[in-house]
Amino acid sequence: MLIAVRAAVSAVVLAVLSLLGVTILGASAAHAVDTTLVGNFTAPDGSSIPDVSITVSDDAGFSDTATSDANGDFAIPLPGGGTYAIEIDVTTLPDGIALQTPEDASRSLLVLGGEKKIITKLVEGEGGGGNDGGFLDVSGDQVLQLLFDGLLFGIMIALGALGLNLVFGTTGLTNFSHGDLLTLGAFTALILNEAGLHIIIAAPIAIVIAAVLFGWGQNKVLWRPLRRRKTGLIAMMIITIGLAIVIRYGVALFFGGAPRNFNQYAGQAGIEIGPVSTTPKALILAGLATIALILTVIWVQRSRIGKATRAVSDNPALASATGIDVEKVIAVVWTLAAGLAAFSGIYLGLTQDNIWNMGQRV
Repeated sequence: MLIAVRAAVSAVVLAVLSLLGVTILGASAAHAVDTTLVGNFTAPDGSSIPDVSITVSDDAGFSDTATSDANGDFAIPLPGGGTYAIEIDVTTLPDGIALQTPEDASRSLLVLGGEKKIITKLVEGEGGGGNDGGFLDVSGDQVLQLLFDGLLFGIMIALGALGLNLVFGTTGLTNFSHGDLLTLGAFTALILNEAGLHIIIAAPIAIVIAAVLFGWGQNKVLWRPLRRRKTGLIAMMIITIGLAIVIRYGVALFFGGAPRNFNQYAGQAGIEIGPVSTTPKALILAGLATIALILTVIWVQRSRIGKATRAVSDNPALASATGIDVEKVIAVVWTLAAGLAAFSGIYLGLTQDNIWNMGQRV
């Protein structure tokens, strides 16, 4: 039990970061709104185009259609963050007006929450030939928005992937179930949230629970006995595939297949940063995740247990011969990896939604 307590220290650090960050989110609670997709259809001469039909759908069965009003504007309420398919009915465009990029008629869009604005460029005639122009037909604002969204999403992936890398480095195990630790962390927070705890409280508690139960506990019950039995890495890798399937469909069995949102901050009013639109929670969570990544790197580089982790990663036998408790180091690494994954899962759940295969999707 002493090992579990020591191993949970890193998870507690992450929990404190999560608590601070989600507390800051409380300042924006009064401005919480539903997630909405908005846009505008404007002719090349600057006049508004009404009655253009646009349909939005997702893999969970959501579908809604709207038409632009007299000002060319449209707004479609969404059930939450996620990836949506956007379909523009080009037959509803006026004669002589076409999409500059024909591919815009059917595209996929990542929505992080709040108000998401899409840009649709129109031209006179038959369009600008998106098949020929490709990248050159994308506006500078669109490029910046895509880069910004990709950066935020990449930070979330890096947070979860760091734990995967630590486990692989110390044990040599390729863990195909690591993505599902994101799901377990997010749904642990969701359970606490739906039980009445505000996400400000539920998030850090969920990180600690996930770190100890799904990290230290998983290593203690499953992987440590297998290592003692000299089980090969290929056999253990296959076990992770089976474990991933069990976790994934176990979550689907108990929670259903529909996306679920936390009770707080399911949507926030969008903010504009120059040509880029985002939400306060996305910025804060990305900042916290970056801090967590930096602290983890510092921990590995400078702390005593971090240096021991690097020694085990380089040569476990030599590290053991010099007095390093290899099993203790591995237990700490598993705990930290699960904590990072839980943080990443809550990040994903707050900016998009919670669904049974969310870990597999990233």
